Order: sequence, then structure tokens, then C-alpha cells
Amino acid sequence: MYSSLVMLLGQAESGKSTLQKQFQLYYSSQSLDRERPLWRPIVYSNILKALRMLMVELDRQYGAPPGSPSPEATPGSSPPTDSVIMAASAISIDPRWPSDLLPLHATLASLVAHEDALASELSGGIKVSRGQSGVYVRAGWQTLITPNRAWPLTDIRDSADRPTTVTNQVGRTLCGSQGKIAEFWSHPMIRRIVSTKRVRLEESAAFFLDNIHRIAQTEYSPSTEDILHVRLQTLGVTEHSFDIDIGGIAFNWLLYDVGGARHAWVPYFEDATAIIFLAPMSAFDQYLEEDPRVNRIDDSFQLFTAICQNKLLSKAALVLMLNKADLLRKKLETGTRVRKYISSYGDRPNTYEEVSEYFRAHFIQTHRRKDVSQRPLYTHFTSMLDIRATQAIIVNVGESIMRLHMASVGLS
Repeated sequence: MYSSLVMLLGQAESGKSTLQKQFQLYYSSQSLDRERPLWRPIVYSNILKALRMLMVELDRQYGAPPGSPSPEATPGSSPPTDSVIMAASAISIDPRWPSDLLPLHATLASLVAHEDALASELSGGIKVSRGQSGVYVRAGWQTLITPNRAWPLTDIRDSADRPTTVTNQVGRTLCGSQGKIAEFWSHPMIRRIVSTKRVRLEESAAFFLDNIHRIAQTEYSPSTEDILHVRLQTLGVTEHSFDIDIGGIAFNWLLYDVGGARHAWVPYFEDATAIIFLAPMSAFDQYLEEDPRVNRIDDSFQLFTAICQNKLLSKAALVLMLNKADLLRKKLETGTRVRKYISSYGDRPNTYEEVSEYFRAHFIQTHRRKDVSQRPLYTHFTSMLDIRATQAIIVNVGESIMRLHMASVGLS
């Protein structure tokens, strides 16, 4: 069996982890099934984070309702009583606060108070500096949320079916609060906050909140679509192994997902068979969390340029996935103007066809000018949540990479 090392590169939230899950779904669906229960607390974490961000924005705009616990409250806070909520309503507050949001705010603040405990369990106590938010995990995070720390994955299924105390507690609270969550999410004030982009929710937030009644069930098990939607930020490098067959020849793919820490890429460069670089086109109106002065599209261009110029990569096949095409289309349809954020776009039409081609041409031009080996660049427009389309691309990319690899080792 021949081995191939394939690296997934790109900035944080570019879709690397989702692509890895798509590879796993296509080539090793049984392993994804074994992991399925482990994604339950991750889904819960995504929901709690979305609720917290919305509530913090409400508090920022109108002030926290008196007597209502803050979304930043510590885990274990007692739920507010009816008398507390009534007292809060009687106190003079910002008149723009709709009275029907007050009890929802109080109830959900107690739910969100569990976020820190859940995040700590998932991350094993990892703290990330520089003000970055969210749950950060390292390779092997699955062992942190199974009662007997079972590993490897072949042994983990039975253990994963017995969730930890924190996960169970959050699950029960979600189940009891699902009506309040749905009411909060559909409230006109919340919809206005989302539509005016006062707060940038993770792209998965709307999906999970729209499906809260399905998710907030005692016997909930994450669907494949749920697993593809979850957002989980990884630290360091994680390795995934897939056995594939192309033209009757068996290959073992070692797929490396590099989780944002760019200095960690270097040791893996020299032996790479291929690089799959993901650039999120929909991020043209976003800025880096670690440096709000840097536009995410500009950062992707800079990162891609550095990869093209790196001599250690000169023998690796190079695949460019212009990702999140579906989200780009939605943004443009809502009237978001590209030239407001990318001045070089000028007066070109603000359509999906024009914008996507502009980004593709820019990457191709960068490759032509900067690539040290002048190797071919394989380019694809992708939407990682589209299972059928993505898996067709995976097959195409896999075969292309393997043909190049076979030729390089004299097998063709």
C-alpha cells in the first residue's frame, strides 16, 4: 500500500475541519458513526455560544434588565424566580426593551451560564490568549468527554453513549428551555440584530437555532448534517488516516488538518504529496479576530502567496478550494457590496458570477507570478455543507492527486 500525505491549509474558519469530515464521511463513514455521540456536546456548545452573543449584544444596546442574571454569570447560578422577573419589569429600564423579552432574557441567561463548564470540559482546560473566543481543542479531544477516557475510536462508542454530567445537565436544560429559545430566536428584535449584522454569529448558529426543537430532545443524536455544521476550533495539527482505492491500487491517505497555528505547518511541508488550500470567499466583509485591521480575503491572498513561494512545497500538488460559495451568494443577494470592503473590486457588477470569478482570477494570477515551481493549480468552487457536490469534488481531487503521485514515483 502506498502512502500519501495531504495537508489542509487555510486561515481559521476557512472550512478545513468540515472538509476533513467530508473525507471521513466518504472514505470512512463507519468511523464517523462511531464518533456521532461525541458531537452532541459540541452542538450544545455552538447553541450556547450563539445565545450568549445575542444576549450580550442586547445588553450592550439596551442595558441588562435589572434583576436578570447576566449572560456572563457563573455556572450553577440559580434560575430567576417569577418574583425576580416581575420586580425587574417594575424597575425603570430602557423603554425600547420589549416586555416579552425580559423573562426570556432571564431564563436563557441561566442556560448560557453553563457555557464555561462545557467549554472547559471540551478543551481540557485550554485557555487561548489575545482575546479570541470559542472552544479550542487539541487532537484527541474525544477522550475528554467520555466517562472512562476510552481510546482509540474503535473502543469509544459504548463510552460515548454515556455522556458526562455536564453534557447531561446542559441537555436537560436545553430540553426544558426549547420553547423559550425558539421564542427568543424568532423575536423581531433578535431578527433585527442578526439582519443588521450588529453581531457576527458563527455560520452554523442559525442552522442549530432553527432546529432547536429537534436538537433539544433527551435522546438526541447528532445527524450527519449537524456534524458538518458544528464549529470547533482546533489547536495544533490533527492527523486522519483513510484507505482508498484508485484504479485497483490501494493508497493510505494521511490527511493533516492544521488548526490555525501557522508556525506548526513547517515540519509537515517537505514530504507533502499535496496541499489543499481553502479560501472562504464569503469572508470579504470580515476581519481577523486576532487582528481586526486585516481583511480575511486579504489574509487568504497573503497566506496563499507564502505557500506558493515556499520551496519546501515545490513538489506537492496544489489544489485551491474557493470555499463557502453558498454563503457568498446569500450575502450578495442581500445587497452586501464587495467594493465597500475590497477597494480593488471597483465598479464591477455585484453578482455572484462576477465576484467569484474576480477572486478566482486573483488567486490564479498570484499563483502564476509567485509559484516557485510553476506547477499546475487545480481550482474548485466549493460549498462544504453540500454533501453530494463536495464528495464529487473529493473524488476528482483525490484521483488527480494520486495520478500525479503515481507519476512522480514511476507507477504510471
